This record gives sequence, C-alpha cells and structure tokens, in this order.
Amino acid sequence: MLPPLTDFVALLGIDLVLCAGCLRLLSWRRGVTPWAKWVTAACLVLSWCPVGAAHLPILAYVRGISSDLSITLVVLACLGLCQRLLGLRATAQRERMVVNAVLATAALFLYPLALGWGDWDAYRLGWGAPGMWAALFALSLIGWVNGLRLLPLLVALALLAWVAGLLESNNLWDYLIDPWLATAALLHCIKSAAASGLAGPGARGPVGSFNVFLQWALMLFSA
Repeated sequence: MLPPLTDFVALLGIDLVLCAGCLRLLSWRRGVTPWAKWVTAACLVLSWCPVGAAHLPILAYVRGISSDLSITLVVLACLGLCQRLLGLRATAQRERMVVNAVLATAALFLYPLALGWGDWDAYRLGWGAPGMWAALFALSLIGWVNGLRLLPLLVALALLAWVAGLLESNNLWDYLIDPWLATAALLHCIKSAAASGLAGPGARGPVGSFNVFLQWALMLFSA
C-alpha cells in the first residue's frame, strides 16, 4: 500500500538527495565508476525497506530527523545525479554562484525573523502574499534577462509543486528553501568569497565575514 502523495513525495525527495550525496562522495577522487553506480542504486532501493516494530521504511526515520526537504534541494540533487550518471554538462559556475547567493540571502532574511529576531515574521509571506509572488517574478525575470536559466527553473518548479500541494506544508517558503539547503548555500558563498580574494585584511570576525558576503552578492547581481 502506497503512502499518501505528500508523504511519498517527501520520502522520494529525501531518497534522491541521499543518493546524490552518496554518488558525489563515491565519485570524489576516481570519478563515477560502475561500483559507485551500483552502490547508489542499492541506496535508492534499500532506503524503502521497512524496519522496526512499526515497519516503516528507513526513509521515514531519516525524515523524522531531516524533516521535509525543499523542492529546490530535490531538483538540485536530481541535476547532480543526471550530470554524473548521464554525463551531462555541469551547470555553469555563474549559475551556481547566483543560486547560492540568492538562497543565502533568503536564509539570512527568513530564518532570523521567523525565529523572533524582530517584530515581523517573514514566514507569513509564504502563505500567498502578493509581495512574495511579485518578488519571485522579478527575480526570475532579472535572471532570465541576464542569461540565467537555473534560477528561474528552480523558482518555477517550486511554485508548481506549491500549487499542486505536493508537500504537507502549505507555505511557499518550505518549497523554496530548507535549513539544510540554506546552510550549504551559506558555506558555498563564504568559500567562494574567500577563494576570490574578497576577504581582505579588514574583514575579520563574524561581522566582517557577513560584510564580505554581502559585497560579493551585490557584485554578482550587478555583473
């Protein structure tokens, strides 16, 4: 008996993200070998095996820890799987940098306010506020005009999944971003800022690091 659609989508998303991570780790040094493909396929199938007294799939226990993953993270995981398994061309670095910058900025905007660091809760925008729709449309349009395709694609797929109600949550934010994706985006931005040499001698400590990140993000969108 299949679980409800929202549960199935959530479990499938977790499974795909785990498989993408597994394949990336296994292909880190030697590339994608047949052994790595078989291990990833085994992970994809065995994660659905029921265990425990409740006879729940392994993915259900992982879900209890990770919660539901965003559509954005699942799509990025699927792109990574296709690139490694099918030999597709990797996403352009500029596309990845812009997506990471947007996600990191959204995380810095959403989570502090949602946790009560202010009198206004940004999470409320996800219940269908026209301002959020307008911001997403403007962001996608600016990206498309500047030759970016990944960012509008991620926004469009998240919106379609939200309209279809594929996850248990009815809040658009949960389709666009999650804490795991936000953390990864922030780390990528900090790493890119350090690698590009933007972190000068005066950028020391947490405040300096965030100032460097904001300057780097603004530079990307003005390019």
